Formats: sequence, C-alpha cells, structure tokens
Amino acid sequence: MAMIVPVILAGGQGTRLWPMSRAARPKQFLPLVGAASLYQKTLERVSDPARYAPAVIVTNAEYRFLVAEQAEEIGVATSAVLLEPVARNTAAAIAAAALFVAEKFGRDAVIHVLASDHAVEVDDNYRWSLEVAAAAARAGRLVTFGIAPSAPETGYGYIEAGSPREGGAVEVARFVEKPDRARAAEMLAKGGYYWNSGTFMLGVESFLAEVGRLAPETLAAATAAVEAARADLDFIRLDLEGFSKAPNISVDYAIFEKSDRVVMVPVSYAWSDLGSWDAVWKASPHDAGGNVSRGDATLSNTTNSLVVTEKAHVAVEGLDDVAVIASEDAIYVGRLSDAQKVGPMVKALRANPATTGLTEIHRTAYRPWGGYASILSGDRFQVKRLFVKPGKKLSLQKHHHRAEHWIVVTGTAEVTIDGTVTMLTENQSTYLPLGCVHRLANPGKITLELIEVQTGSYLGEDDIIRIEDEFGRA
Repeated sequence: MAMIVPVILAGGQGTRLWPMSRAARPKQFLPLVGAASLYQKTLERVSDPARYAPAVIVTNAEYRFLVAEQAEEIGVATSAVLLEPVARNTAAAIAAAALFVAEKFGRDAVIHVLASDHAVEVDDNYRWSLEVAAAAARAGRLVTFGIAPSAPETGYGYIEAGSPREGGAVEVARFVEKPDRARAAEMLAKGGYYWNSGTFMLGVESFLAEVGRLAPETLAAATAAVEAARADLDFIRLDLEGFSKAPNISVDYAIFEKSDRVVMVPVSYAWSDLGSWDAVWKASPHDAGGNVSRGDATLSNTTNSLVVTEKAHVAVEGLDDVAVIASEDAIYVGRLSDAQKVGPMVKALRANPATTGLTEIHRTAYRPWGGYASILSGDRFQVKRLFVKPGKKLSLQKHHHRAEHWIVVTGTAEVTIDGTVTMLTENQSTYLPLGCVHRLANPGKITLELIEVQTGSYLGEDDIIRIEDEFGRA
C-alpha cells in the first residue's frame, strides 16, 4: 500500500493573534491551547508509524531552527525541512513538497497536507476521515476535508457538497468565498455546506499531473527549485531562481477550483484554524463564568472573556466579552466578539515607523543556541539577558562599534576572547573590548543565563561579523 507522507506547511506569518503572534514567531510556534505549540501538536497527530512516514516540513529560513528544535523537544523525527527562498503561497509549496516526496518515497506515495497552526480533536471520526481520504487519494482523487459548520462563521471559505460517492467521500458542487454573516447563516440553514479546512490528501502522481495540466508555470518553477535545491546543515534550501518564478497563488485557486478530480470528505470532529482570539477562547476549557485565562491573571465579576499574559499580572474587574492579551512589550484590549478587528489594527501598527517593530519581533528573541531579551536601552548603552541552552554555543564573532560586559547569573560560561578560553561561574564577569574576536558557549548541563551590557556608538544586531558558526550563518 502506498506510503502516506505528512506535509506540514509552517511558513505563514499571520498576525491575527497579535501581540503574541508576530512575524518572527507566528502562532504555529506558540502554546495557545495546552502546553505544546500548535506546530508540535500537528507533528504529534502524524507521528503514528503504522500510518505515516516521518513528515516533510515546508517553511522559510527564518523559522528553520524553530521548526527543528520544537520537533526535537517532543522527540518526533522529520523526513526533511524544505526552506522556501521567497513566499509563493500554497500551490508552489505543495507542488515542491510533492516533487520531493516523489524522489524520496516514489510517485505512488500519498501526501497528507496540513497547516501547522490548526487545533484538531483526534477521535474516531477523525481517524475514519483519514481512511476514507487515503483510499480516495490512492484511487487518483484530490481530496479536501470539509468541516461540518457549528456557526455562521465569516472567517472561513465554504464547500458545497455534491453527490455522494462510494466509500464516504462526496463530489464537490462548488467552492464559496468567505461570506458575510447573512450569507453564512443562509448556507447553514440550507445545509450541505462545509467549512473549507485547507487540509488535503493527495496522491503524488495524480496531483502533479493536475498541476501540470492546470498550473504548468507552478509545476515548472517547483521542478526547477527542487532539482537545484541544496543541503544546508539539516535543511534543504529550494533554489531561489527557480522558485521565484512560481505564480503567487493558492492551491485552491490554482487546482482545486478547476479540477474535475476533486472530492470532499465531510467530517464533524472539532476543528479550528485559531485565526482570531475568539477562536482561541472557543477552543479552550472555560471556567464557571465562561472565562479562559493563561498566565498570571485575576478575574473578578468577569464573564465570557479571554485573558492571556506573558509576564505581568493582569487583573480584570466587572467586564464581559473582553480580550486582554499582554505580551512583554504590548497589550491588546478589545471586545472578544470583535477579535477579527485585530488584523486591521496590526496593519496600522505596521504602517507606522514608530510601531512597526511591534508587529515583527518580540522583546525576547529566540536563536538556535537560546536567545536574548532586551532589558534596558539608552544613548550608547543597552542591557540584555542572554540564555544559552546546554551544549550550545554562539558564533565566533566580533563587533566594529561596541564593547560588551558579561556577568554570569546561572550556570557555567566558556568564554573565548582572542583565542584565550576562560571558564566563568555564577557572579563572575568579563570584559570584551571593541573589535575582539569572541565566543560564548555553555558546556554545562543547565541553561546558562547572563547579563550583557553593551556600550558603543552603534548597538544594532547587524553589527555582528561571524567568523565561525555551527548553524551555518557565518
């Protein structure tokens, strides 16, 4: 029987869950429902070796270490991580993944295409849908999953079901764009309409044949990108010249709305794309007042609300239908029922040079070796908290415009300065003069934490000259 290979799309930069989700760390890498991130939960859903081969991940270079590390954290192996050199929507991404799977597993393989940021309840109905979809895909059909709607949602596209087919799938009568509320309510009242989940089961051979027939430019670009791809550490970089020629179009528009081989598997398991804060609220356990809270929060006389906080203790008194989302450096407050309005607000923040950074990066930045958080900055100085994972080390580097002081708070630091190696423990410090070649490493078994004080005429992150780097950034 043809192998099922999961293909997980993990490259989106959605900011509808701002201020937690930002371009540098979007929602798929956040623990929004439970302790694991959405990406990790997706990996776990496809980790059964009796059904699946290890997953192929499609992402971009910015997220490559997050993708690898979060998979390692939960002990799930992957077949490959494909890096898109530019964003070209889902048609090119899935086509490139299908071509890669054809090379690695054979053209008779079946791919299960999943978004990395959806919340899904795995039950008997879910498992049944996989069997039905896989059988249809092996028979040459392009399968999409339709979710039985529970409300007249306006944030999803819809699929109108056609005639039933043997085995549990149905023909697709038509795809419907995201409707307004009145139209969505009308479709629910009529019946036979399903939310478009954006999840697919595809036979590699039949899918690539349809891409060649209906979107030949996409197939040509994806083929060129895969044929000229190169290995970079544990990642595979798709070729820029080839991939950039792909049209910027979704697989729905390019293939599914045009093909006569499409069928839908209608399902009723709990599903959400968690595309807004009210969706996170709906997908989470509620207290007696209908509230959901994460982090240090106190709610009094408050009902039907969502409170999420990273650091600060948030107290909410006497409110209903409110979302309070407090990150390290920004707070969003609004009606929970108006959570779809976060998107336009983020666009306004991004358009203002004074606030565009709030949509791109967090105060805490994560790196393959650990990360850092900005504590205090001023004219010609900056204070950061650095944390380095056990066994990891930063690049061998130097700076043209700043000197640094390091003070160890927790753990043991191996410090290299101009070829001299020194070991520092808690409460010990060192000075790194401007222009010195230096490196920081954690040889211990616990996380190394230290305070870094930078002084100089320019303190930007781009004043780093990497000489050696185990993560391929030199």
